[in-house]
Amino acid sequence: MESGLTTPLKNDRFLRALRREPVDRTPVWLMRQAGRYLPEYRATRARAGSFLGLAKNPELACEVTLQPLRRFPLDAAILFSDILTIPDAMGLGLYFADGEGPKFERPVRDAAAIARLGVPDMETELRYVMDAVRTIRRELDGMPDERRVPLIGFSGSPWTLACYMVEGGGSKEYGRIKAMALNDPKALHALLSVNTDAVIAYLSAQRAAGAQALQVFDTWGGVLSPAMYREFSLPYLTRIARELQRGEGAERTPLILFGKGNAPYLEDLAASGCEGLGVDWTVTLEEAARRTAGKVALQGNLDPATLYGSPQAIRAQVRSVLDSHAAGNGGSREGHVFNLGHGMSPDMDPEHVAELVEAVHTESAR
Repeated sequence: MESGLTTPLKNDRFLRALRREPVDRTPVWLMRQAGRYLPEYRATRARAGSFLGLAKNPELACEVTLQPLRRFPLDAAILFSDILTIPDAMGLGLYFADGEGPKFERPVRDAAAIARLGVPDMETELRYVMDAVRTIRRELDGMPDERRVPLIGFSGSPWTLACYMVEGGGSKEYGRIKAMALNDPKALHALLSVNTDAVIAYLSAQRAAGAQALQVFDTWGGVLSPAMYREFSLPYLTRIARELQRGEGAERTPLILFGKGNAPYLEDLAASGCEGLGVDWTVTLEEAARRTAGKVALQGNLDPATLYGSPQAIRAQVRSVLDSHAAGNGGSREGHVFNLGHGMSPDMDPEHVAELVEAVHTESAR
């Protein structure tokens, strides 16, 4: 599934860590590593004219994907896109209001609107995403050896997509979608089912276009009560992990499930069939490693606010995360991908990011 691209990876420690194989040092990448904290990103975004203009232009999406790799010795690239591409392609009319984040012109609020939804065609409505994956892979293949890293494709989770689709944008209370869960669970399950079909097709298409690892972001799973999480999020994440075809053995494309607030469900998520589990900073990696018992690699989990600290504080916290994982993993550092417990903020200092990446590599050197 290499889309005709045969240049071998020179830095595969990220993929090796997800397979829980020995690596020379812990690999690191950062959620939102391509973004507004970089002046070169802001310049490219201005050239594109809008966020959607940037995300829907494969050449510019490639440019901002590669910008952090030129600056920092990261061990993976992640496709620059948005988690709301699927509902946009379903016809909900995605737009961005200044200072308000993403919005939908046509949210889905009832069973009739949900029944009209279908899985978009990945090489027509979402071709710009696949073209971006193909373009990024081509450019990564031309990078210097150590920067020739794997490309991560991604999607929002069925529940997280549903939140935006029903609420019509971001939310603090999630009143509309929780009301649907209570009043018309059948309609919500229909929405989650079509979203799951779309996510599986979307990730499959990214893999076919050249993505070498895949991540699902269940950003809003943590707003659910345990009973609701087990009904409306976990079964659909498990379906993705079990039904998404990703090859076998050393050629298998690893799947990472990340959820903000997923600490209560680590055992269930580890049993889903995923290869990696991303965790936030509200659980120690020692506990996460102990509870998942070597079934999956772990990704995380530095509090992003650490990047506001001094270089000395950043290094101390990096060491703490590395040691915490090893403590829960029988003293071994294998099976760990270093990351933040959530994405970076626009006001973070690139010099502090450089310090973090360097600290991970030096403190974890085997």
